Amino acid sequence: MTTGIAPAATDTATEVLRLLLPYHRTTGPVSRDPADHPGTLRQIRDFTDAGDPVVLTLPGFPCKSPNPAKVLGHLPDEGERLSLAFLDRLCARIGEVYEPGARIVICSDGHIFGDVIHVPDAHIDAYGDALRAMIDAEGLRHLDTFDLRAVHGDADHDTKRRLVTEAYAPSVDDLRALVRTDEETARLYRGITRFLFEDTADFPGSRSALQRDCRSRAYEVIARSRAWGELIAEHFPRQVRLSIHPQPAGAEKFGIRLLETGDAWATPWHTVLLLQGSVARLVRREEAERVGRLVMRDGRPSHFVG
Repeated sequence: MTTGIAPAATDTATEVLRLLLPYHRTTGPVSRDPADHPGTLRQIRDFTDAGDPVVLTLPGFPCKSPNPAKVLGHLPDEGERLSLAFLDRLCARIGEVYEPGARIVICSDGHIFGDVIHVPDAHIDAYGDALRAMIDAEGLRHLDTFDLRAVHGDADHDTKRRLVTEAYAPSVDDLRALVRTDEETARLYRGITRFLFEDTADFPGSRSALQRDCRSRAYEVIARSRAWGELIAEHFPRQVRLSIHPQPAGAEKFGIRLLETGDAWATPWHTVLLLQGSVARLVRREEAERVGRLVMRDGRPSHFVG
């Protein structure tokens, strides 16, 4: 026998999911039917059934790409600002259909693989600090942050990376086997390999040598990312799992699109923002420079207007 509460809670969970669905980031078939996203619906319902605020976790916002042909520098800019504002508005909209509301925890993952992607920890720290300052300055009250500095006390970044990796990361051999048998893992591997290749600006060897290097590092990035996901799960045992990467309908993680882009893998930290009329797109810096003019904000390069 069911009570009169459960159906209302179920309907509320579906309404919350419907607010996410227009922003689903996927490379597969697009579905706006909540029934096609049972994992995410179950995670939301865990909160709505209990009447608790919904906690969504989003690994991402790690650091800027080290390739100056893609980005304006190592600090967050207009792309991050608009993306964070979008996430905050999304939480506010959830609060309109579900009174306890929602919060998104930005789980910045730059430190966990910074050494693999060749970004200095000092740049990652500066990016994370500026991101927090941006959240505060914009009054984005539905957003929280979490990064490697929150765990393992005063240990240095190398020690923290090692401890988290040893505790949670799958082996590279296991990942290699999974890439051969699981299409989603293979797609992620190809995407990360591409990012690493495009982010490398000063490789001393040949193009083929760089490709081999990036393929090798991609496994390490994925292993570290999965370790980071396990650490997040330990700190947030109840969570709605968002992902910055494309995810198929029905996956346990819901891929979320932050801004318009012609590339399903593009993010604010690998691109710059190009504003053309009322349309904001994420593109490589070199593309934006060809069609737009640079705009400064608070004394720093911010975005391009075309």
